[in-house]
Parts: sequence; C-alpha cells; structure tokens
Amino acid sequence: MTPHPGVVIQKLVFAAAHYAAFAVFVAACWGFGRLLLSRLAAPAHRDRWLETAMATALGLGLFVVALQALALAGALSRGAVLVLVAAGALAGALQWRAWRRQPDAAAPALTRGDRFALAALACVALPTLTAPLAPPVAFDEIMYHLPYARQLAESGRMGVYEWLRYPWFPYNYDLLYAAALQVYDDVFTHLLHALAGWLSVVMIYRLGLRHVNRLVACIGAAIWLALGDYPNSYIDMGVALLVLSAFVALWWWHEAAAPDRGVRWLALAAFFLGVAAGSKYQALIFLPLVAVFVVRRERRPQVWALALLCFLLPCIYWYARNALMTGDPFNPIGARLFGFTNWNAADYAQQIIDVQQHHASPPNVMLWPVLLAPFSLAWKRSPAVRAAVVFCAWALLVWGVTSRYPRYLLPSYPLIALMAAVGWHQLFTWIGRAWRWQLPARAPQIAGGVLIAALVATSLSHSARNVRMISPTPESREAFFRERIPGYEVLSHLRAHPVEGKLYQVALNDSLYFAPNPVWGDIFGPWRYSDFVYLPADQMARKLRDQQFSRIVIQTALAPYIHTKPDFDRYFQLITEKDGVKAYRILPTSP
Repeated sequence: MTPHPGVVIQKLVFAAAHYAAFAVFVAACWGFGRLLLSRLAAPAHRDRWLETAMATALGLGLFVVALQALALAGALSRGAVLVLVAAGALAGALQWRAWRRQPDAAAPALTRGDRFALAALACVALPTLTAPLAPPVAFDEIMYHLPYARQLAESGRMGVYEWLRYPWFPYNYDLLYAAALQVYDDVFTHLLHALAGWLSVVMIYRLGLRHVNRLVACIGAAIWLALGDYPNSYIDMGVALLVLSAFVALWWWHEAAAPDRGVRWLALAAFFLGVAAGSKYQALIFLPLVAVFVVRRERRPQVWALALLCFLLPCIYWYARNALMTGDPFNPIGARLFGFTNWNAADYAQQIIDVQQHHASPPNVMLWPVLLAPFSLAWKRSPAVRAAVVFCAWALLVWGVTSRYPRYLLPSYPLIALMAAVGWHQLFTWIGRAWRWQLPARAPQIAGGVLIAALVATSLSHSARNVRMISPTPESREAFFRERIPGYEVLSHLRAHPVEGKLYQVALNDSLYFAPNPVWGDIFGPWRYSDFVYLPADQMARKLRDQQFSRIVIQTALAPYIHTKPDFDRYFQLITEKDGVKAYRILPTSP
C-alpha cells in the first residue's frame, strides 16, 4: 500500500528534525572530546578519522560524567543539559579549522574488490539509519532502561528506584537517555544508542585499514553493523564503544615512543573502561586482561595510581553506593559472596537459570571465523592483530565459562567482528587457492555483482520496513503502541486517572514504560509475584492493602489463575479491561 504523500512528508520532517538535533549533540561530544584529546600526546601513527571517532567517544564519556555530577547534586535539568550541549558545540566550532588542516593517514589505492566491499558496507549501513526512528518497544528498554531514565529526568536527582527489576545496576549510559527525555523525546534515546554503534563502525574500519587491508576493514565493519542493536535504547553498544575505545587508547600507549608521554593514553584507556564499568558489570571482565597487558611494560606506582583514579572517577559512585547501602558492590550478582538484600536466593537462582539455560546459545555464525585469525598472514605481520586475537580469546573464554548469553558478549563484538573478518579473508584465500584452476577468470566479479544485488534488495526492504514504523504524530504513535504493547490502553487509562495508593502489575514487565510511574511487581525482589498472587483472594487483597497498594493490573492471558480465584470479585472491583489486560481497584477487607 502506497503511503499518503502527507504522511511521507511528516516522516521526512520527523527524521530531519531528529537528525539535526543529533548532529548538534555529536558536534558537542566531538568538541569536548577533541579539546581534551588535543592536549594529549599525538598517536605514533596519525589517523584523522580514527582520532575523530575517539574524540567523539571521549566527549560522550565526558557528558556522562557531567550528567552524573549534575544528578548527584540534584541539578539535572533541561537548562543544564542545553548549556552543556551548547558549550560542547561551541568548542567544536572553535576547533573546526584546526581539524580541517590536520593531515590524514595515507590510504592505499582502491581496487575493484575494495569498491565492491565499500558498496556492500553501504548497503548494510543504510537500514541502521532508519531503524532508530521508531518508537520504543524493545523488552529491556521499556522494562527498566527508559523507566529509570524517565524517573531521573522527572526528579533531576540521582536515586534508587526499588520498583525496577534492577534498581542497583550502574546506569552511566542511561544518564544520556534521561537528558534526552528532558530536552527531546524517547526516539532520540535510540539515536544515542545508535551513535555508539556508528562510532564503533568508524573505528573498526580505520583499524582494519591500518593493520590489515580495506577488504577486511569493510567485512569487519559490516559484521558489526549487522549484529548491532540500532532500533532500541539498550546500553550494550555504548559499552562496546567504550571498551573498543579503551583498547585503541591502550594500543596508542603501547606504540608511544616516549613512555612518559604515553602515560596519558593509559589514563585515557582507564577512563573509558571506568565509564563502561559504570554502565554495565560485564565491562569488569576486561580488567585482568588490561592489568596483565600494562604490567609487562609499566610498574611505576604513580602511573598505576593515575590510571586507577581515571578508572574510578566515572564509576566509583555506583559501586560505593551499592557497598554502603546493601553490602554488595555488584548488587545483585555478588549476592552469593556479599549477602542477599532485595533479591533472595531463589531470585538469584532463577536469574542464573534464565540466562544460562533459556538464553544461552552460540554467537552469531558470522563471528565463528575469528577462530581462523591466528592462521592468517595478518597474524604473522601485525602485533596489533595478535593483541586483538588475545582480546577475543579472553572475551570468549570468560563468556563461555559464565553466561553463554550472546548479548553479554556484545561489548566484545567490535574487535571480534574485525578478527572474524580476518578469518573470513583467510578462508576465502584458501578456497581461492584450492579452486584457482576450476573457477572462470570473471567468477569473482560475477559473485561480487550477485552479492551487491542481493544486499541492495535486502537493504531497501529493511529500510522500507523501518520507515513504516516511524510514527511522527501523536495519533500514529498511539496506534503504533496499541498494536505492539500489551495492555497499552489499560495502562494509559490508569496513567490518565491517578488515585491515591500504589499500583501493582502482574505479567506486564514488557510494558512498564507506559504504566503510571512508578509501578511495582516483578518475578524478582521484595514485590515478587510469588509472595502475592498465589494467596487466596482475601489474603492477597489484605496483603496488597497493607503495603499501600490501591490498584492491580493483570495480563490475564499469562496469569489466568488470579482473577478466577474464588470470591475474587468480593475483594477486587474491575476498573477497565482491554485485550486480555484487566485493571482492578483493591477493596477494603475486614480485619
């Protein structure tokens, strides 16, 4: 069905407005990042585009630290965010001429194969430009990432929101989402997550070009693009960018001719890892690897103290807060060692089972050729490739003996993707040698043409699907949510008609962002379902009332045993229902 021209124009205006605001924010990140990066020693091998991506990533980290400071002071506000962005954009404008004059690294001449690879990369990249523009519907983003960001945006002050499934998690990257909700909308949070993916693409490509060749660079960047989470407000790509940036800075430190000047790169790497560790616990797994890499060359206590300070600055708040308030700096995953608080032993065991049994699976098949990288010519020629392979081996080893959940490996994907590209290149080289007498001379060109045609068709199809999901008006946004969010209309009704008392939800975790804020009830924690919903109707109503709950909303298709309890209607009064979701008023019960 052909969309109405007016709808097309609305979507174009919507996309243009968001990308214009996005460009301003990227300029602000780059402005702050380059201002600091230019004060450090220049890398041994200059690459303007890699340095630009690193500067932008650094600016992103500086924004996180600034927002954290504002939130801790209770001063996170729309005005403060706009001042930060304006200052960064001004810093970028003042450095524009100097950046234009900066010489770029010499690049090898384009071959026919390189042109095919660049065209394929462009095809893979195109859908990622439209994917972030749809409204939020992904599970974790509307279960706790955006609810946390909205609560922080509304209060302007850092807090612990115990009604969330993970109230004690580190939330560095989510601070960016809180700022976005203050100055724009929740679609812009998707662009902030996508920014991390796109910056990683630039880094992967420039690293591949510098240490291997353009074909490998394109394959690695394409693999990362294909595996990224561009349509949502998760944090995994943000952590991946920060980890990748840390290891680029570490390599610059390794290449520095003067160790004392290279210390600044070591401090920068520590800062990136600190921002990552303040965003997700999984970033901590890289610390032993970094320590071994660094201690082989640097043992001065003052240098280690500087690196430790730079690491702790962006993340110490989360871990110190958890340790002081719960006794577990890694709450809840450290509960077995430090003691249980809001989770109990059954909650912990259930989470482990869910991750290791229900979500465990091998990584995407595109990454498997990483195992072939040590057999490649690049492995023999490039120390950087050997270091990257060691990184991949460590990441895969830790992942394999812990979660085996592919999303928990995503922070390592950029370098794994690049090394997988090295493996793919080696595999194609072996195949070419084995079949060199059987294949026609024009076989590579024909295969490349077929591949590009298939990628163009797939890219256009995915982009068109993404465009259809863009909802530029309140009416189209409402229709989008009604179609995809369980209980959206019932939750909207409850939000529009607030009453005294708290709201308890059952089986609507994937809709929390659209419920009245806050809303209690989960499979884990002090308001776990098992403590309430299996009680007889009178006891359940009394227990909910005793804890100041006045309403309960239930997705009856997933929890049909609640509203069908004997005498349920004596203690619960229906407020509204739609599409299998029912909201009830909890009636007073006799003592």
